[in-house]
Amino acid sequence: MGSNLIAFDHIHIISADPEAAAHWYVEILDGAITDRYELRGAPQIGVKFEGATLLIRGRRPGEDPRTTSDLRSFGNFASHDQWGTDHFGFRVSGDFNAYCERIREKGATFSVEPHEFLPDFHIAYLAAPDGVTVELVEAK
Repeated sequence: MGSNLIAFDHIHIISADPEAAAHWYVEILDGAITDRYELRGAPQIGVKFEGATLLIRGRRPGEDPRTTSDLRSFGNFASHDQWGTDHFGFRVSGDFNAYCERIREKGATFSVEPHEFLPDFHIAYLAAPDGVTVELVEAK
């Protein structure tokens, strides 16, 4: 066993409109913009949360990003039905339903409404910019 320790650092999102995407994460989920610069021909914006950073960047010269599949219902679960990252999640402390209502009032769109996923455990999915899905998980 090695002596290296790893810790989560960031999620990297390629965005058609990095400024608008960063604004969404700040306005809806209360992230904080920590960096804004150009890297390899594209704007890049860092949005910090408790324990996680989103790096949101624009299209680099020569790239032709493809749109992800929409989130679909499969009866008792939802999925993008494709390989790779399906979503990422944030843990919500405090009153989960009140938080969901508060961000709905700010303009959040739920692709899966808040619901009891397991007994006494609630989740919801948000439709974020650029086809990204964000899960909200009730902290216990």
